[in-house]
Amino acid sequence: MAEGVASETGNDTMHIRKNDTVVVLSGKYKGRRGRVLRVDRKASRVVVEGVNMIKRHTRGRTTAQQGGIVEREGTIHMSNVQAWCEAAGKPSPIVMQRLEDGTRVRVYKVNGETLND
Repeated sequence: MAEGVASETGNDTMHIRKNDTVVVLSGKYKGRRGRVLRVDRKASRVVVEGVNMIKRHTRGRTTAQQGGIVEREGTIHMSNVQAWCEAAGKPSPIVMQRLEDGTRVRVYKVNGETLND
């Protein structure tokens, strides 16, 4: 197994990918659903649309560009989000399943429905 932060924390199965719909399980934004914008596998963190909003103070780089306070999404730890299954209408873990032809697909554990990749 490859060395890394994910294996040290025991979270080797990070099946959440960009553009997946997830629900936040804990914290200030608990229960909120959003689309995954970015995944940082090394730090085991994700950026979810509209969740964990932070204010970033930026400086204008050129005379034409204006500085100010920009609001954007911050990262959330992978353990605090879970994939949202539209068919079941509830959150579900994602597992990998091997098909007869040998290809691996991501599947919702709750109902066995495959994710469209």
